[in-house]
Amino acid sequence: MSTPAARAYQALSDRFRRLSALEDAMGMLSWDRSVMMPAGGAASRAETSAALATLHHDLLVDGHVGDWLDEAAEGAAGLTAWQAANLREMKRSYIHSTALSGELVEAVSLAASECEHVWRTARAESNFALVQPTLTHLLGLVREVAQAKAQALGVSAYDALLDEYEPDGRSADIDVLFSELEAFLPSFLPQVLAAQGAEPPAPQGPFPVATQEALCRRLMQTLGFDFDHGRLDVSTHPFCGGTPQDVRITTRYRDDDYSGSMMGVLHETGHGLYERGLPTEWAGQPVGRARGMSIHESQSLLMEMQACRSREFVTYTAPLLREAFGGSGPAWETDALYKRAIRVERGFIRVDADEVTYPLHVILRYRLEKALIEGRMEAADLPDAWNALFQSLVGVPVPEDRVGCLQDIHWYDGAWGYFPTYTLGALTAAQLFAAAVAADPQIPAGLERGDFAPLLAWLRPNIHARASSLSTRDLLIAATGKPLSTEAFKAHLQRRYAV
Repeated sequence: MSTPAARAYQALSDRFRRLSALEDAMGMLSWDRSVMMPAGGAASRAETSAALATLHHDLLVDGHVGDWLDEAAEGAAGLTAWQAANLREMKRSYIHSTALSGELVEAVSLAASECEHVWRTARAESNFALVQPTLTHLLGLVREVAQAKAQALGVSAYDALLDEYEPDGRSADIDVLFSELEAFLPSFLPQVLAAQGAEPPAPQGPFPVATQEALCRRLMQTLGFDFDHGRLDVSTHPFCGGTPQDVRITTRYRDDDYSGSMMGVLHETGHGLYERGLPTEWAGQPVGRARGMSIHESQSLLMEMQACRSREFVTYTAPLLREAFGGSGPAWETDALYKRAIRVERGFIRVDADEVTYPLHVILRYRLEKALIEGRMEAADLPDAWNALFQSLVGVPVPEDRVGCLQDIHWYDGAWGYFPTYTLGALTAAQLFAAAVAADPQIPAGLERGDFAPLLAWLRPNIHARASSLSTRDLLIAATGKPLSTEAFKAHLQRRYAV
């Protein structure tokens, strides 16, 4: 005979399976909005998305859920380790949701849809003033969310938003890691720029988009992507969405440069492989979801930066590039292609940034969004604050909003507290890749053959299959033997750039 605690846990499992289905539906609508939806559908799509967000919220804050959580907790001793972790993640979701009213959830969803839609025009026209009013409105609502969740969680307003993307993540810990990077990168960057010498010759286009797409699809399959459970499309901002069984990856193409789309696809494929590697027996349950965004970003950056920009993988791809684009001459030689793959520059665009300057892009956004959430800065101040801090950190002036504060979708789509996870992901990627190679020294040789099976054979059991069964800290300790630090990342940069 089942106990009250067991019945409560089962009721929670059923409820969260329904919630997961709604999340999947909202994810697909978001993908469609970015990839296929005509501009005229924006208003009705915003209403639909808001209605689903409100329904999701109502199902989660239903009074029964709180009772079930209490009853299930009383019988926690009878749960397996995975069930106990699932209950922990259910409780986290419940606390986040009950902190907010349904009206506020709907208001944020509508405001984010409107702001994201206006941002697309503002970015295209490089005119922040177009989106400032809607961003100001959205920021006000996000601050309300932050304060409500801060009270429920007993943390700062910024940490309350961070916790949505990085469970148990705290800005005090991030400050320590980022301070170490700020102490290292400013002196390391000019050394790299001096050591790398003159820019190697560049392959000359045009590079037909159809050829780029075919190449991207081929490399996705090389990494292990399954097109029976995913697809590749075009969007303004590259991303990976969909569901673990239906992974949606997007990129953007330029006919004068194939590398941006190719590396973007390899990055997003890392995300997709993680989603596909999650345990199917826990599908639809919180414990079966990806373990926060720093781990998710580690999977994309591990593939893009650690593996696919390695000399071994460039050795594999060089003949494929020459074949695809009919290239010949010095620019198409393996050494030149490798030097371009790891070329360091003081550029404006985060998603195109090299691994040395990338953390500086993230530190900038982290500082600014903290100031905005904490009320030390207003949306109207963003362009000037961005430009001044970018000049200070990266060392070049920002010429226009399009390559400055308008380049990323996140804030305009309501995602605040997200940015630090990118660099946390880079640190994690370096630590994981070092551990993987230490466990199987044949991984680099596999990359040179285009064989990612050895690398995936380590990632699947150590990261993917564990999903959210462990905390981020415990997951990393289990996989690498120690908590997150900057050590492996700095060692990787010094080794790759011989500085």
